[in-house]
Amino acid sequence: MPTIVRETRETQITVTIAAGTGKADVDTGVPFHDHMLTTLARYAGLDLVVKGRGDLTHHLVEDVAICVGAAFAQLLPATAARYGDRTVPMDDALVHAALDAGGRPYYRGRLPSRMYEHWMRSFADNARATLHLRVLRGRDRHHVVEAAFKALGLCLRDALVETGAVFSTKGSVALRSQES
Repeated sequence: MPTIVRETRETQITVTIAAGTGKADVDTGVPFHDHMLTTLARYAGLDLVVKGRGDLTHHLVEDVAICVGAAFAQLLPATAARYGDRTVPMDDALVHAALDAGGRPYYRGRLPSRMYEHWMRSFADNARATLHLRVLRGRDRHHVVEAAFKALGLCLRDALVETGAVFSTKGSVALRSQES
């Protein structure tokens, strides 16, 4: 059960994540952000605890994404299914997400909220995952962003499935630092 703590002059964040039932205990002081993180946990089947405060909403949202991504990267077993691909409808919104949690960070998408666009990029970078998001339809920004978090959550659920084998033709990849 990874716990990530990030403290800067701008933010204080603590994130704990575990494979579980989708239970969330989230308090960032930003109600919509708390709602999105609770939604993500529920759809991903992750037990998620997030406590955070920050000087600006932008700094807080970004740093929470960094911590959630880093915690997910630590949680992912070497023999996970790795991939997820989901499309979620929500009222007027229809959002497609495709994920590869194979250790290569990349994000491509366009959400109608710069803040949550940045959240997705920061998450993908720190989860070391490739994430593609496509908004197929939607006018209501709340619905589009929420459908994106639901689609991502379902992708994470799929990627975390234990397969018993490394799901790559490269085999297991290890990166280490060596001091001379």
